[in-house]
Amino acid sequence: MSRPTLIVNPFAHRVTEERVRQVEAELRPIETLLTERRGHAIELAREAAGDTVWVLGGDGLVNEVLNGLRPDVPLGVVAAGHTNVLARALGIGPGPLGARKPRRISLGRVNGRRFSFSSGIGVDSETVRAMETEVRMHEGRRPGDLAYTRDIAARLIRGYEPELEIGGAGRAALLFVCNDAVFTYGGSIPLRFCPDARFELGLDYVALERIRLRSIAGVLARLFSGRGLAGAPGAISAHDVDRIEVVCDRPRPLQTDGEDLGDVEGAVFEAERDAVSLLV
Repeated sequence: MSRPTLIVNPFAHRVTEERVRQVEAELRPIETLLTERRGHAIELAREAAGDTVWVLGGDGLVNEVLNGLRPDVPLGVVAAGHTNVLARALGIGPGPLGARKPRRISLGRVNGRRFSFSSGIGVDSETVRAMETEVRMHEGRRPGDLAYTRDIAARLIRGYEPELEIGGAGRAALLFVCNDAVFTYGGSIPLRFCPDARFELGLDYVALERIRLRSIAGVLARLFSGRGLAGAPGAISAHDVDRIEVVCDRPRPLQTDGEDLGDVEGAVFEAERDAVSLLV
């Protein structure tokens, strides 16, 4: 008999007391733990008493739990955030929780921090910094999709020049590291930056040499058509690799799974193969 621990982000987009009670009725957890601050879920997962851990929240909660999860403890996700990239990419739907089966997947690590689906340095990390860290800190809530779109568009229009040195590959302006084909979602549309990436493999990456106004339309066309950025003019890419080393000309924001990890002068991305069992 499974003895699950349930970890809940009570501030997540679609978490209500009624929803928590529904999940508890289905799982019958031995304990329900509520997060109180950023990083708290790492501690809760590390100390969880259950033989499985379930999370009720969004991608940020999942990321923290993965960074505290004890070895060989399966993880179940009840999606209740805004975008829910991991759950959607894995095809986790609203069906009975007890019917889920384990699926072994690989994870990524950057400077020692685990991530489940994506990480990056560039327009994505700068937007996460502006929208998730700064706006949410002052307004107490996540900005809407339109605000995200406007912020990304403004940054792309201003352009990017090479400020990153990708070890053994060359200079680039933006770096996107993928643990699966889906890097994120634009509304209902999956944006596949590295279409060959798979959860069961190592890491893929694509780095763009520079972004100028005349190149934006081509980049967006490739993304929304599902072709990805690998193979685009001025792109550097690699498939199923174990390690990526990056040095920044100046401190740059780093994001993983949509979480702001602060400014870095360099980053080492590593594949953690066959890392965890997800209940899907």
